[in-house]
Amino acid sequence: MNSEKVIFGFFITLAAALNFGFWTGEMDKVELHNVWELAAAIVVSLIATVLKFGDRTQLGAVHLATSLVADVQLIAAAVIWSWAATSPSGVTPEDMATVVSMSAGALLANLVSVVLMISEIITARR
Repeated sequence: MNSEKVIFGFFITLAAALNFGFWTGEMDKVELHNVWELAAAIVVSLIATVLKFGDRTQLGAVHLATSLVADVQLIAAAVIWSWAATSPSGVTPEDMATVVSMSAGALLANLVSVVLMISEIITARR
């Protein structure tokens, strides 16, 4: 068993799982979305991105691209949430819907990355 591939797969899957956990729930309900789960999703997504820098193949480039998309979406979600939290009205349902929508975009990118990883495993030769 290749420990590098285990770590790579772990972080890709964990990034998708944390993002899914944050995304789950009604879009406009602030109480259904945990800020720490979003923070964890960002950190794990950034770690997964760093792990993808070593692969010099075409598939590796697509893996990196999906990770960068997820990072941008999640960081934008965090910026929007932070900005809304400091506004006089606080985080409104509209603000939360925007944050969750950004997270959904990142989730889609994470799912593409997981599908790529699974397809790579299926086509790998021994």
